[in-house]
Amino acid sequence: MEPSLARVDYLQVGVTAQKTMRLLPASGKKATQKVVVGDQDGVVTCFGIKKGEAVPVFKTLPGQKISRLELGGALNTPQEKIFVAVGSEVRGFTKRGKQFLSFETNLTESIKAMYISGADLFLCASYIYNHYCDCKDQHYFLSGDKINDVLCLPVDKVNCITPVLACQDRVLRVLQGSDLLYEVELPGPPTVLALSNGNGGDSGEEIVYGTSDGKLGVTQITGTKAIPRWEIGNEKKRGGILCIDSFDILGDGVKELLVGRDDGMIEIYSFESADDPVLRHDYALSESIASIQGGCVGKDGYDEILAATYSGWLTGLTTEPVHREGGSGEELKLSQEMQNKISSLRNELEQLQIKVLQEREKYQQSSHSSTAVSSVPAFSVNDKFTLNKDDASYSLILEVQTAIDNVLVQSDVPLDLLDVDKNSAVVSFSSCDSEVSETKEPNSNFLLATYRCQANTTRLELKVRSIEGQYGTLQAYVTPRIQPKTCQVHQYQIKPLSLHQRTHSIDQDRPMNTLILKGQFSFAEIHSWVVFCLPEVPEKTPAGECITFYFQNTFLGTQLESTYRKGEGYFKSDNISTISILKDVFSKEATKRKINLNMSYDVNEESVRHTLKLIHPKLEYQQLLAKKVHLIDALRELQVHEGNVDFLLPKYRSILEEADQLLEEYKRQPAHLERLYGMITDLFIDKFKFKGTNVKTKVPLLLETLDGCDQDGLIAFFDAA
Repeated sequence: MEPSLARVDYLQVGVTAQKTMRLLPASGKKATQKVVVGDQDGVVTCFGIKKGEAVPVFKTLPGQKISRLELGGALNTPQEKIFVAVGSEVRGFTKRGKQFLSFETNLTESIKAMYISGADLFLCASYIYNHYCDCKDQHYFLSGDKINDVLCLPVDKVNCITPVLACQDRVLRVLQGSDLLYEVELPGPPTVLALSNGNGGDSGEEIVYGTSDGKLGVTQITGTKAIPRWEIGNEKKRGGILCIDSFDILGDGVKELLVGRDDGMIEIYSFESADDPVLRHDYALSESIASIQGGCVGKDGYDEILAATYSGWLTGLTTEPVHREGGSGEELKLSQEMQNKISSLRNELEQLQIKVLQEREKYQQSSHSSTAVSSVPAFSVNDKFTLNKDDASYSLILEVQTAIDNVLVQSDVPLDLLDVDKNSAVVSFSSCDSEVSETKEPNSNFLLATYRCQANTTRLELKVRSIEGQYGTLQAYVTPRIQPKTCQVHQYQIKPLSLHQRTHSIDQDRPMNTLILKGQFSFAEIHSWVVFCLPEVPEKTPAGECITFYFQNTFLGTQLESTYRKGEGYFKSDNISTISILKDVFSKEATKRKINLNMSYDVNEESVRHTLKLIHPKLEYQQLLAKKVHLIDALRELQVHEGNVDFLLPKYRSILEEADQLLEEYKRQPAHLERLYGMITDLFIDKFKFKGTNVKTKVPLLLETLDGCDQDGLIAFFDAA
């Protein structure tokens, strides 16, 4: 049965971080629960709802931003003590707002993730995990990549402390004390962890994870290995998962899975059978969901889903019917209640408008005085720049706490802007230097575009596709609708091998080209070169003496293995162009630092054929798509002229029937064919560059050959040259 949920907006606090809102346990069955939320102004707000109005219980003074909020208490008792992570400190409050704990940890960085189980406190900074018991240091672990979340299996069920770290390198790290017990490979970078069913399931060992690319799954963490239970992909191309909760919102006696995503989507998954989650309901808000909880908030006896959004709105999806059934007396009473509420809201709005006018006049007077001091209004921007595996493009998501006026996008490297369905902003392009030259200025413009947003747009999603080998900076100038006008600039690095994504393993049977580096460089220096070249590599130098990373090109499917240590590095790829890009970048970086590099390479001729075989199906498809699109106008003209299309061959009739889809696909991936031509050209030049031959004069002939050339003909051209 489809749940009937009505939206209620309760209150707005400051900007909130991920997992900073919780519901306190109810005092009785089906009684309303108090809400506690921490924001980036450092304020902890606790409130309840009476007659549809938010009634404060307590509110703390502003301070450093709150990065996490958890509930705790003695095991097997109501978890009603409130703990917040502020910088490197953990503070504890009672449900009445009295502070009983101020624990300054020994962490040198701010706390990013926190979990509480009885007297045990689990804290994580970017790479460091610490376990405290009664505020005494117990265990420590240094992770190989950034830690996004942490939890511990329920001690009363598992009988031992088993912390689990969600790490950026697509891995769950299961710990025992200060040691790594084992790693669990995941299909995407995990951003949030939760106990399955709220208690770890029957065994207490089941963990739900959500990833930054929108996948959801459950894995069982046993003492020796992980057993995957189920996993749901992200076929609908929705946002990354930020928060998860378990709650019986359907009232069928089985807890549903509540999921909040960074594109504002709230989802309810029910379990028809033990391991078969089904999406039962979804609801879209206009901004990312930072926290989600199921409980009873607005009215006794009516369950609801409460979400805290990025800009601090606390919004409920309640099971309480909007129109009550009953006699005319009850309807009249409801109508009176609504009239009173509307009247009070109107009064509040009028007072706010008067206050705004007064403050505006005061600002105008002070700004024209001789002692005027200019003040730039501060605003918070939540941004995310991630590589999408599905279409080899980068998503840039910009979310502002107030409405966005416009966003100017500028790049000093060639980039294609792709269409985003959810994007309602009007885009306009400015002409700029489009010529790519070897000696281009670092500040030259290859892309200048302005997105003008509609009123009340707080979240904007852009998509760009880069060219491997061309690297630089993408800048976004964000201007919100606030006075006086102000702008924030955010920069994103486009790396030399920007379309490569970290993976857990590669196919060792492919024909590989190898680049070998030797020289007087440290482990930290060669690691910094790899960080400069490739995305998804942790900036911190890995522990140990040697490290291996695996990558896959999201556009072509070619692979790269990089193994390096102090004084030497080995880079293997089945694409010779990847090796060529690495060789050029490493040479430049070593020259900058005056390091003498000894480079050698082993080129496998078979790898060129192998790469061409990977490219050719894509090339053929794009060539056919381009030809079909170019025929559409002529075929439509014929259709209008002749009145019908019965005389056309079936293949031309099908082009007319699919015209809209073909045009949409062609529009969605501009310059796709040119990209493929560019890759084949680079492959051709790089193949002979390693032999010491310059074949740039033969490129026009290659481009002529590419039109309508089959795979064997293309390979023959490469061999003959």
